[in-house]
Amino acid sequence: QVQLVESGGGSVQAGGSLRLSCAASGYTRGTSYCRYDMSWYRQAPGKEREFVSGIYSNGSTRDGDSVTGRYTITQNDAKNTLYLQMDSLKPEDTDMYYCVTRCASVMYWGQGTQVTVSS
Repeated sequence: QVQLVESGGGSVQAGGSLRLSCAASGYTRGTSYCRYDMSWYRQAPGKEREFVSGIYSNGSTRDGDSVTGRYTITQNDAKNTLYLQMDSLKPEDTDMYYCVTRCASVMYWGQGTQVTVSS
């Protein structure tokens, strides 16, 4: 069973940094069943879900326009863990952050970790 568990959220002041982690278990990445790609999304109550950052099987990464240059997605394959380094945080970065993967055309989401940035 696919499990994604996020951690590392918290409250910081504007300009600060946080590092989110996503521990993946219950599946094997990069097979005909589960894609290798993994992503971070964020969403606040009443707001649309927003793509934050993704990492792909060819090693490339892609960031959403609002976080480019401030966030960095990385991974540790040996630990089956995805990371999101967030620097120069802004109050508008306040959201619930989710780790996402896809298996058999189904998107799996973790429970999320809350990030709150105060001005």
